[in-house]
Amino acid sequence: MQKKGKILSLLVRLRFSAEMAFSGITANLLRTFLTVLGIAIGVAAVVSLMGIGEGARKSIVSQFESLGQNVIVIKANAENVKFEAEEAEELPERVTGVEYATPVVNKSKVPIRWRREENELDIIGVNQNYPEIKDHKVVSGNFFTSLHVKQRAPVAVLGFNVAKSLLNGRSPVGQILKLDGINYRIVGVLSEKGEGNGDGIDNKIIIPYPSALKIVGQNDISEIWAKSNSAEEAELAMVQLGRIYKRKVGLGKNIAPSQGGEGEMPSGDMGVIAEPVMPEENENPEDETNVFKKGEEPLTITSLNNLVKEADQANRIMTVLLGGIAAVSLLVGGIGIMNIMLVAVTERTSEIGVRRALGAKQEDLLIQFMLESIYVSIIGCVVGILLGAWAISVVSKYGLNAVVSLQSLKIAVGVALCSGVLFGVYPAINASLLPPVEALKRS
Repeated sequence: MQKKGKILSLLVRLRFSAEMAFSGITANLLRTFLTVLGIAIGVAAVVSLMGIGEGARKSIVSQFESLGQNVIVIKANAENVKFEAEEAEELPERVTGVEYATPVVNKSKVPIRWRREENELDIIGVNQNYPEIKDHKVVSGNFFTSLHVKQRAPVAVLGFNVAKSLLNGRSPVGQILKLDGINYRIVGVLSEKGEGNGDGIDNKIIIPYPSALKIVGQNDISEIWAKSNSAEEAELAMVQLGRIYKRKVGLGKNIAPSQGGEGEMPSGDMGVIAEPVMPEENENPEDETNVFKKGEEPLTITSLNNLVKEADQANRIMTVLLGGIAAVSLLVGGIGIMNIMLVAVTERTSEIGVRRALGAKQEDLLIQFMLESIYVSIIGCVVGILLGAWAISVVSKYGLNAVVSLQSLKIAVGVALCSGVLFGVYPAINASLLPPVEALKRS
């Protein structure tokens, strides 16, 4: 019974302290408003800046992911390094972990004619495996087949925006358009990737790579796309591809394609062409076998999975840094709480003396002034979150990707409450340690 009485007494004291704290912050609304404003601005800065950083991270990651998952890009960077187109067709059989592969031929500003209209668009030449490699579905018609590729059939698959512009949104499948003066039959339309995604595929025309090579006027290619079923298989395939091309391109012992590895090359010619360059008379004989310029990376083998991870990590660091910079304003707001509370203690000396004279304990005053600072912090948090969400909505209307992230809310609320408690401790202790007689004298 005595224990219950103590608990009830404690609850009554807590309730009374909470009511006194609420009265304390409402007694001077202007002062309270300015204190809340300092916290609110800090919270809004954290929420909005971290929201912009998180939105940028998601946007960049989405752009990389739109290029396909578990995709490996093999690209020649030197003019004297070329691949045979048939080589890509053999990769799934020769390299463990490669499920699909396609040669890639890019050509910019190819003249096209649609009925009486003329324009210039980018084309890309691939084989029938493109939809599987790039995880890109066909929304109308079908993608061209291996038979189309072998027969060099003049067929085309349109990017979403290209198809949409031809017949005002109606499907153009079955229609004829001219590419570089040759009639191509439209057999399919790709699904929409969205602005900035899929390397702008929505605004391109896809044709079989033999037809693209004819437009470009070449027999060899400089880029290959490969696809694995999983990230683990993609890593394994990259090691094998590094071994193959290091030997085939004729690189020295200390020069290797990016992401490549050491080891023996599988048997069989992969068809890589490295045109020899005759050394000059004064050239070092030891360098005769190296057909590349010093410091040049003639070949890169890149995993899009790794690019996604690197972009995600870099943007997460940027987001945290933005949050840290914005959190400084919360520190300023916390100092404002301490200053206001110190002023409040000085102004309310008589109140403290009367309460101590009537039997209030030190912990009662400590709790009261601590609650005042916590109230101000909580109100500032709520107002700051609303301001931050509003700022993010305004930014989003102007084209920037920004989101209210859970991480930003946790950081903002945590820092605001901690600063309210920490900076409210010193004034609260001062108030609780004030002797009753001294308080009454000062009043």
